[in-house]
Amino acid sequence: MSNATHNATAYDAIVIGGGVMGCSTALHLAQGGMRVALVDRGPLCREASGVNAGTLTLHMTRAALVPYAMRAWQMWMNAEKWLGMGVLATHVPGLTLAFTEAECELVELRAKARREQGAPIEVITPERARVIEPGLHPGLLKAGYCGMDGFASAYLTGRAFGHALKLAGVEVLENAPVEGIASGDAGHVIRLAAATGRAPLHARRVVLAGGVWLENMLAWLGVQMPIKVLINQLIITERIRPVMRTVLSVANGLLSLKQFANGTVLIGGGWQGEGDRERGGVEVRPQNLVGNMRLAAYAVPALAEARIARIWLGLEAETADAMPIIGDVPGVPQAYVVGSAHSGYTSGPFMGRIMAQHILGQQPDLPLFDPARLVGMPMPGA
Repeated sequence: MSNATHNATAYDAIVIGGGVMGCSTALHLAQGGMRVALVDRGPLCREASGVNAGTLTLHMTRAALVPYAMRAWQMWMNAEKWLGMGVLATHVPGLTLAFTEAECELVELRAKARREQGAPIEVITPERARVIEPGLHPGLLKAGYCGMDGFASAYLTGRAFGHALKLAGVEVLENAPVEGIASGDAGHVIRLAAATGRAPLHARRVVLAGGVWLENMLAWLGVQMPIKVLINQLIITERIRPVMRTVLSVANGLLSLKQFANGTVLIGGGWQGEGDRERGGVEVRPQNLVGNMRLAAYAVPALAEARIARIWLGLEAETADAMPIIGDVPGVPQAYVVGSAHSGYTSGPFMGRIMAQHILGQQPDLPLFDPARLVGMPMPGA
C-alpha cells in the first residue's frame, strides 16, 4: 500500500458483510474497545441471514458443530439481553422423524453422534413422540427428541443487530457495495462503488463475512477458495388451526417444519431452486415445491388442508469440507474471514463472537476453523 492511498487509519477494524456472523463480529469487536465499521452492499441481514427458516436446532447441525450451536442457541434465546431487542426466539422441543427402517438406523446414528458432542438428544418410541406431537403420521416408527430446539423470526435479525451495533458505536454503512481491497503492511484500503459517493475506507484490520460471496471477496486478497452456493426453497402457508407445537425434521434431512403463533407454517428442508451467486435466487423448481409439500403433509397429515401463501429462495454457503471458515486469511496479515457454516443461522452469533475474541487477542471460547486447510482443495463434484 502506498502512502498516497493510505492516510491515518480510520478504523481499528472494518467488517465487510452484514449478516449474522459479520454483525456479531463487529458488535463484539466494538464491545472489546475497537473502533469498527460494518459495510454491506444492502441492508443488514437481508440476504441469507434474513430469509432463512430461522431454525435453532441441534438435530440439523453437523455433529462437530453442536458445541457451537448450543452456545449460540443460548445467545438467541437471550437476545434481548445482549442485543437489546429480540428476534421472537421460541423455545420448543425438536423431533427428527423416521418412517422407514433405514431412517430409523439414521436417527440412531445421528443421535449418537450429537450426544457425543453434548447435545441432549434421545431416541424415543412413536407412542411417546405422538404424546409430544399428536398430529404426526401414524406410520411413524421412531423419532429423535431434543428438548433444546426452537426457532426465531429471521426477518427481525437485521433490526435487532442494527439496534445493538448503534448502541456499541459501530458505524454501519448499508447499501455500500465494496469493489476491492488494497492490503499492505500499514493496513487495508477498502474501495467502495463509485455510486456510493464515498471515499475509500482505511482500517488496520479487515474481516470478510460475505456468506456465499466469500469466494469473490477472498479473491480480492489473492486467495482462491471455492465456496458452494445452495439455493434453498422456503414455503409459508396461510394461517391454519394449530396443527403442531414442535420443530420437526425427517431423518433424511429434506424437511423442516414449524408453526408460528399467528398460525402460518414455515416449510423448508433444503429443496433447491434456480439461481446462482451472481443473480441470487431466480426461480422456484415446481417439482421440488411439490415434493417438499408432499413430504410435509405426510409427516403432519393436517397440513394437507394448508394453502401456500408465498415461496421464496434463500442462499446458503458451503465449503469443500462442509465445515466453517473462521480465522486468519492465509498469507494476508491482519485479514480475517468468518462464514460458510452449514446451519449458519443457528451458530452464527457465537461464531462471530469467537472471531472477535481471536482478533482481540483473547482465547476463543471454542477453537476456530483455520481457512488455510481449504486453500487448493477442490469442491467435491465440481
